[in-house]
Amino acid sequence: MGTMKKDDMKVYRERLIEMRARLRGDVNNMADAALRKRRSDANGDLSSMPIHMADIGTDNFEQEFTLHLMQSEEDTLGRIEIALERIEEGTYGECESCGARIPKARLNALPYATTCVKCANEMTY
Repeated sequence: MGTMKKDDMKVYRERLIEMRARLRGDVNNMADAALRKRRSDANGDLSSMPIHMADIGTDNFEQEFTLHLMQSEEDTLGRIEIALERIEEGTYGECESCGARIPKARLNALPYATTCVKCANEMTY
């Protein structure tokens, strides 16, 4: 199979650390915004009170959407952590399922990928 060269791993490691920092910032900012919105609602701030049912629906949708984004970003953060651990172990770039080498094109698009395209497709079905 042949393991990935150290120089290549270093590039991916830096990219993963940068992604992690950006995602952590996003998750924190989204959480702060959601909390601020809830607080202003709880204080009975009339300027943020919905006027009619359509507005209430929009507010709920926005909160749900924010929560969904935060959840998917948390999942991505977890995958980034796993990828960084695999770099430390020297197993980064190997498919977890079949042991084949994950193509660089895939790692460039998804640096936290732990499976080759074939195995990833099999998992989704």
